[in-house]
Formats: sequence, structure tokens, C-alpha cells
Amino acid sequence: MSSGGSKPSKVEGIKIASEYLKGSLLDETTNGLDHFTDDAGVLLKFHGSYQQDDRDLRTERKKQGLDKAYSAMVRVRIPGGRFTVEQYRVLDDLAERLGDGAMRITTRQEIQYHGVPKNNMKDVISTLNRSLLTTLAACGDVERNVLGCPAPVKDRLHAEMREDLLAFAKHFAPRSPAYWDIWLDGERIDGFLPEDLSKKFVATPGDDGVEPIYGNAYLPRKFKTAFAFADDNCTDVLANDLGFVAIEKDGAIAGWDIYVGGGMGTTPSSKRTFPALAVPICYASRADFLKVSEAIIKVYRDFGDRSDRKRARLKYIIADWGIDALRAKVEEYLGHAVEPSTGTPITGVDDHLGWQPQGDGKWFLGIPVENGRIKNAGSMHLKKGLREIVERFGVGGAFTCQQSLMFTDIDAADKAAIEKILEEHGIARVEQISTIRRWSMACPAMPTCGLAVTESERALPGLMDQLEKTLTKLGLEDEAFTVRMTGCPNGCARPYNSDIGLVGRSAGRAEGGHSVPGTYTIFLGGRLIGDKLNRIYKDYVPFDKIDEELEAVFTRFRDERQPGESFGDFCGRVEIAAGEVAGGVETTA
Repeated sequence: MSSGGSKPSKVEGIKIASEYLKGSLLDETTNGLDHFTDDAGVLLKFHGSYQQDDRDLRTERKKQGLDKAYSAMVRVRIPGGRFTVEQYRVLDDLAERLGDGAMRITTRQEIQYHGVPKNNMKDVISTLNRSLLTTLAACGDVERNVLGCPAPVKDRLHAEMREDLLAFAKHFAPRSPAYWDIWLDGERIDGFLPEDLSKKFVATPGDDGVEPIYGNAYLPRKFKTAFAFADDNCTDVLANDLGFVAIEKDGAIAGWDIYVGGGMGTTPSSKRTFPALAVPICYASRADFLKVSEAIIKVYRDFGDRSDRKRARLKYIIADWGIDALRAKVEEYLGHAVEPSTGTPITGVDDHLGWQPQGDGKWFLGIPVENGRIKNAGSMHLKKGLREIVERFGVGGAFTCQQSLMFTDIDAADKAAIEKILEEHGIARVEQISTIRRWSMACPAMPTCGLAVTESERALPGLMDQLEKTLTKLGLEDEAFTVRMTGCPNGCARPYNSDIGLVGRSAGRAEGGHSVPGTYTIFLGGRLIGDKLNRIYKDYVPFDKIDEELEAVFTRFRDERQPGESFGDFCGRVEIAAGEVAGGVETTA
């Protein structure tokens, strides 16, 4: 029944030979070189870091006979995205002291540092852990950062989601001591120790002593999990391998509808790969959801494809077996049947921006951060202004899946002073930005990501400028729809369930040390609430033609939409295809 091939990939061999993620990492952190070997780079991901280089400098350095300009991306795993006052101080200080001066909020409620020199990594990671933050399992073939609603609403529903989210994140954290041995000289920091091994829920033949859930080869690929409310899908729950939608009863969470098999990554050259939204597999009470989750993850561990990493996610087991066969195997691992899903639909989404009451007399403020980059640039001193708010008012907060952040527990008397700080530092509040910019986001892409084929984060703001003018001209400036751009098809900014997805297809030319955006695939027809995949509209569209292409579709939407119909729903209803809209370029796909 396995969906895998017969010969394991090279990565599988590296994981098994590493003795639970140790490998040569300890030696390589102190060998004086500015980069890790390729094999160590594979293991480095499990510790929360990717080895990268500045791709803007590659060509010139090669001409000069120099090696790549290596650095590390260090990612901080923050379950549910919440941070304390002191933790924000640490995050902010590290960016200035040991990184490139900026922090980047990810689409998974984390912080990434780019441009971290190899010899600074131990300082970064040990400092984070001493503030009860961690990089462990922020990357790698394990359970990644667990998503949850960041809103600090003081009610039982939000408290119970937070409780279950943290229990899940703790239970599925890797247990190997390698992380602490390498980065903290063997010291284990209270707050990140997994529960006692005697509390395992499911015993299966694949278990072992060090990693009872993962085993010595860990999972076939990364594994992503999110928690959401049915009326607020702010975590894009269906884009995850494992998703939990709260089922409410009498003002409390009775249990969870469990979804499986979401994932955005795809490889255009491989027709056997595709994006997918998660599908319901069962319902579980709060008392049982960890047991069911462990069974699902262990089935994936034992039957996921370990020969072809392009096809190693849980969604491909579902594609090959069908959801009924997966459910049967999960029941086999559990030793009993699971309960059917309640079928509760997802109905809404809130980006949690602007001033909102917490329910305890205090307020929280959601601040939009374009593409998640917290830095000081030009007339906007975002990093400085946010830090001043933290210091003056002693507020913590949370990062969102839309790459923004919120400050929490704010006294009503302080609202005006906080708004003044934002104004003085050139930081826009949500009511001061356009609707299309509010719902847009991009992955980092160039110059740091090794997988990017073209620009994303550096290109999207300029495109937003153009689209704002176009929508205003058409009288559509108040329409809410998602625009998501990625520099390659791997889908880190979740482009495949957005109203408009822009996915990098081929590289542009280099000018003045920077790449000029190349071509993109335009996808249309997803929805704001994240419950529908979009479809290819046109392929290989030059960056400077995207606005023109979308204007033709926007015009048709304005003229032909039904009452109350969203842009994504309109595109799905009329089945817009390449060449239908006047002035369109022909697709090559």
C-alpha cells in the first residue's frame, strides 16, 4: 500500500546516518569556514536554518574568482505566533546585532533572520532559547510551526484553542538531544522539553527509543498543521497537511473536525505533483485529538514516499489511496474506529488588523506589515517605531499568517499616543492602505532563497502601486480579494488558493546587481476564506504585463458580476480561460 518507490533518496540516507540530527554539525560550527557542507546543510534545516547566499552578488563574485557570499536564514518557531514584551526585545536586538538588521514575519507566524553569518548562528540560537523561543523544527522533515488564531480575545474558545495548540506543538517536537548539544552546549532550557516518553498515546511497530513518533529517519517531508475557527479561517487551515476546525458547543470547544492533505508545493515539470486543499477525515474530541493526530502522522511516516521528495507529502498518499483507505489505516494504528466529521463549513476570515476590543476592557492593534519585512527604510522607520511602542507601553503581541503583527493588552487611554508614534515613524494603519494591498503578500524569493526563479517580495509593492490605480479607475478599490506572489512554484505564500496567484515561472535579466522580474503564471479563482483552489489563467506572463492582463479581467468582473459576487467566485463561475479577454497574451502551457 506504500506510495513510495524502492530506493530511498539521498536525503533519507543523510538523516539515518546522522544519529538523530547530529551528523557533523558540531564540528562544522567551529571549523572556521564560512559555510556548511551539503550534507550538514540537510541536517541544519531541522535545527531551524537554511544555508543561503546573496544571489545578487553571484555573477560578480564568480567573475572575481570568489566563492558565493554565504550566510544563513535562521527561523524562529513561535507556536500560534504569540510573543511577550521581553521576547520582542530579544527578537529585535538580534536582528540588529547578528543578522542583516531586519526581521521578517513569515506566513506561518514566525520570524526569519536573513544574512546571519555562520559564526553568529550559535549566539542567535542560544539567545533565542534563553528567552523561551526556539528554532528547533522550524524547518526540516518534522512537524513545523503550529498555527493558531493570534487574536487575544478573552473568551473560553480562544483559551481552549491556545491550550490544544500548545499541547500539540509540545507533543510533536523532536526529542533528540542533538539540538541542545550543538547550540547550547548540552543545556536544556525549561519550556521546550517534550513531555515524558511514558505519555505516548499510540504504540506502533515503527516506534523507537529516541524519537518514538518520528524514528531515526524522521518524516518523508515537512509537515504543517493549523488550528482555526469555522467563522475565522485566519490560519488558512486547508492549506496544511493537518488542520483542526473548532466545533463549538455551549460556548466551548467540544472537539475538532480534522482535515488532512493540504499543501501548496508543486513542480511544473512533474505532472504527478499538484497543490491541494485538505479534506475531512474525522472528528475528534479534545480528549482524543492528540491520539488521532499521532496515528495520522505515523501513517504518513510509514507510508509517505521516501524515494521522490517531490511527491513525498501526505496529499499524495490521499491521491494514490483515497481518503477512505487512509482513514482505515489510521483506525488500524489507533485500534478503533474514528468518528465522522461534522461537516461544519468554513464561512469567514479576519485578518485582525486595526483596533479591536479584547473582551476584558483592553484593546489590541493589528498593524499591516507589507510582505512581513520589519526594517527601517526611507521615510518609514517601521522597526524603530514598533520597538518604541513595546518599550513605552510594555505590550506583547502576536504575528499573523498574513505577515502582519498585533500589539495586545493596550489601555484605551494609550491608543492616541500609539497612533502618534505610528504617524511619526511613517507607519500606516490599516485604514490608511488600500484594500488590495491589505490582502496581498509575497515570499522572500530573491536574493536569498535558493529556489527562487524570479522576484517576489521586491516586485510585489510596485505591482500593488499599479493595481491600486487600475482598481480605482474601474471603481473597484473597495473590493476585498487576496493577491499572493511567489518567486517559484513551491507556494510558500500560498498562491494556489488565493483570488489571484502570481507564481514565478522564469528568470529575468540582471541589472545593476539586481534581477529584473521575469515571467509569471497567473492563477485566478480562489477565495478570501481559503476553501477553493484557483486555476491557471495564463502562463509565462511578463511582469510588466501583469497589470494589463488583470485590468481586462477586472473590467469584465465589474461589468458581468452577479450581486454580491466576489472576484474569485466570478472567475470560477464564468470559467475565464486564456485568450478569452480582449488584449490577453496567449498561454504557452
